[in-house]
Amino acid sequence: MSQILNDPLFLLQIIAALGTTGFIAGVMAGLLGVGGGIVIVPVLYFLFQLFGTSADAAMHVAVGTSLATIIGTSISSVRSHHKKGGVDWLLLKRWAPGVVIGVIAGTVLAAFLKGQTLTIMFSILALLVAIQMLLSKAGGHLSEGLPGQPLEFICAFIIGSISVMVGIGGGTISVPILSSFNYPIRKAVASASGFGLIIAVPGALGFMVSGWGTEGLPVGSIGYVNLLGFGLIVPMTVACAPLGAKIAHSVNPQYLKKGFAVFLFVTSLKMMYSALGL
Repeated sequence: MSQILNDPLFLLQIIAALGTTGFIAGVMAGLLGVGGGIVIVPVLYFLFQLFGTSADAAMHVAVGTSLATIIGTSISSVRSHHKKGGVDWLLLKRWAPGVVIGVIAGTVLAAFLKGQTLTIMFSILALLVAIQMLLSKAGGHLSEGLPGQPLEFICAFIIGSISVMVGIGGGTISVPILSSFNYPIRKAVASASGFGLIIAVPGALGFMVSGWGTEGLPVGSIGYVNLLGFGLIVPMTVACAPLGAKIAHSVNPQYLKKGFAVFLFVTSLKMMYSALGL
């Protein structure tokens, strides 16, 4: 780590890479409605290894840092959607207990899992998201409305537990689940920003605690949360999300959506090969 700090050029390269990560995550969030974590985690996974961090620790730090960045972006997103009346606060209140319990369970489990396992989990999720983006068509749902308890609690638990273990805000999982119950897509996307905040706050704190005292982490890390990454990514993500939204109104987002899906598909395979040592 001292070599990195004594090499200003390399440190500038790291800062530039983290800032670029925030830029891409922000634009993609505004353009396609995808959560920043689906971009941030794989980039940080490979970037932290350039810091000299092992692949195992790099995945934990990538997930923890991604969760920390989601706190800032979720607050901004919730405020924006609330002004437009899109957030279903009753849904958030009803599903919050299941999400929080899922987050606690996922955070505890992640502390005992190897980085390789988390990497494989993220790779599988990213692969499914890529396939869904490539093949999805409008219409089709399981029922005409939300299923009621206890199935809603189970869905909320799944959203919280899986999202926190792979470092995403919840929209990647919650939007398809809600849509499958014929829930309005605009409200699903808006409410997902609320899920992101519920997931990110306890999740980031949990990764800080579980990684406390771990050696060989990237410079600027508190536990499994890298403050350098957090400080550079959040401002860029928040600032660039409106740019993505603006582009979405001037360019056919379907072409960009398919292009991002291909990128995500290739990235997921690369992470899988890395995790398996291929």
